[in-house]
Amino acid sequence: MTFSIVELMETQKHEQYALHRRYINPSLARVQTIIGFDKIYVRGEGSYLWDADGNRYLDLLSGYGVFNLGRSHPVAKQAIQDVLTADRPNLVKMDCPLLAGLLAEELVKRMPTGLDAVFFANSGADAVDTALKFARAATNRPRMLYLDDAFHGLTLSTLALNGGMEFRKGFEPLMSGFDAVAMNDLVALENQLRRRDVAALIVEPIQGKGVYIPADNYLPEAQRLCHKYGTLFICDEVQVGMGRTGRFLCCEHWNLEPDIVTLSKSLGGGYVPVSATITRRRIHDATFSALDRCQVHSTTFGQNELAMAAGLATLHVLDEERLIGRSATVGEKLLKGLAALQERYEMIADVRGKGLMIGIEFKAPRSLSLRAAWTAAETARKGLFAQLVVMALMRQHGVLTQVAGPHVNIIKLLPPLIIGDEEVGMIVAAFDAVMAEAAKVGGRVWAQSVQLVEHALKSQV
Repeated sequence: MTFSIVELMETQKHEQYALHRRYINPSLARVQTIIGFDKIYVRGEGSYLWDADGNRYLDLLSGYGVFNLGRSHPVAKQAIQDVLTADRPNLVKMDCPLLAGLLAEELVKRMPTGLDAVFFANSGADAVDTALKFARAATNRPRMLYLDDAFHGLTLSTLALNGGMEFRKGFEPLMSGFDAVAMNDLVALENQLRRRDVAALIVEPIQGKGVYIPADNYLPEAQRLCHKYGTLFICDEVQVGMGRTGRFLCCEHWNLEPDIVTLSKSLGGGYVPVSATITRRRIHDATFSALDRCQVHSTTFGQNELAMAAGLATLHVLDEERLIGRSATVGEKLLKGLAALQERYEMIADVRGKGLMIGIEFKAPRSLSLRAAWTAAETARKGLFAQLVVMALMRQHGVLTQVAGPHVNIIKLLPPLIIGDEEVGMIVAAFDAVMAEAAKVGGRVWAQSVQLVEHALKSQV
């Protein structure tokens, strides 16, 4: 009997949510149903998804930033197919794979001065965990600092760097010596650093949960203070890197020269999980400090042929199609269009971002009738209004977005870097229509709130 994955997917596609409820994550499957996101997607191409009924959706979620090239990019696909066809000797382990060396070389070309040593792993959390280990080995210091509202992963070590209490709850005690400092508070940062026991400060140049952007002088001064006290400065570029903000690395906006950079998500071209931790040779060598320690930090799949090929293809496409510059120019148009809505709708508190990483924040309305509806929703669960907007965008306009984090009224947009004027127009028009509906108590946006409020109240019981 032959095996056909295509036939299996076609015959079983209507079972996907039942299978997840039964075997994987029933809570997540239930949430998708409640908010109307329980679609059966059958195709993804470019900036769009299609469901089993032929409906098209503009994907502004991009797999949490995985699809900077868009979905099913032919160059990345071909690179992977070529490696498979070549029957490459994958994961020999007792060798130094060619493609890993070539991808490392290409990454180093794009790094700030002095970052010339690369470690490959599988995910953003892996990359951050590697950075933490490298920092401890290089400094012989125990402590780590991170910023309030930070998100660096959900493994046990990276959870200790997570500023979101909702993610941390239930997993304590976390690793000791990991302490938060407030963004933009340089005095508090220096008070921690002057103890000279901090191995590293890790920052997202723009924070993913909330799209929070630091004050202009904060990151340069934080880097200066780290160097003053012998602390390493780590830039987590897992989501904001790879052209997302209009530069290859987001930290380039501030001319930073970090000691360690982490990359992942879109490095795999949307096909293969891969991450890279790029650092200075002296820091790298402090971990691999002797011949008998050459594998003291390792991961089984970190240099696999498919991931390396996808990474090389991704870098080629970013350059060949000039997607980084496109991110900057198209992002500026989108920001301008959304900012114009802020002038018209009182519930839009802020529109911010760089390149194609954009946050839209909402605030309570002034009118008494709308404020009553807002208060009812927010009393049930903080941040519920943003979820209502997300649902309306999806149901009425076929635009897939997400709330930027737990308990915040912020929507985050992470469209593929390939979008153009047509998609910019679609996004602005969809937000315009939804905010116009939200300005009416009897509008469809608020009509969705009853069901969500009921579920929110039940979850608190």
